[in-house]
Amino acid sequence: MDWLVAVAPDPGACRRQWERDPGSTLLLPAGRRWDVLTLPASLGGPALDVLIRLVERPGPVLADTGEERMGFFVPAGTAGRWLGTGVRGAGRGTWIVVPHPAGRAHGLRWLVPPDGSGALTDPAVLELALHEAAATLGERGRGANGEHGADGERGADPGCERS
Repeated sequence: MDWLVAVAPDPGACRRQWERDPGSTLLLPAGRRWDVLTLPASLGGPALDVLIRLVERPGPVLADTGEERMGFFVPAGTAGRWLGTGVRGAGRGTWIVVPHPAGRAHGLRWLVPPDGSGALTDPAVLELALHEAAATLGERGRGANGEHGADGERGADPGCERS
């Protein structure tokens, strides 16, 4: 918990808030010790599986309980350099709502909770995991030999949202 709240303007107040109410959320500033890359869970879930295979324990990963989007905690400065369809970056000047590391609250839960070490996901490894996950999703959508997927369309880019 200390590692996560250390970025707050008043870490002691945040710590006391979670001690009083572990089911509450905190609003913490991104861009100090970490940034967050948020992407559709349809791509983030498979990418997390790849990350776990590659590095055993990636940095913290946050998800909404509706499983719509996932946030990967990466080194500060990453959000400003990241380019990707459907990826939103939260860096310096932005704030992130987080639940207690041991729980869930207000529609948020940790898929990989912060372990207190300050370990973050390496952006280069995350990029590789996203490429592998997108390729796998694309193959499933097309089927062998470029066949149409179940939705009747040729393999759409899994990182793009349909309108």
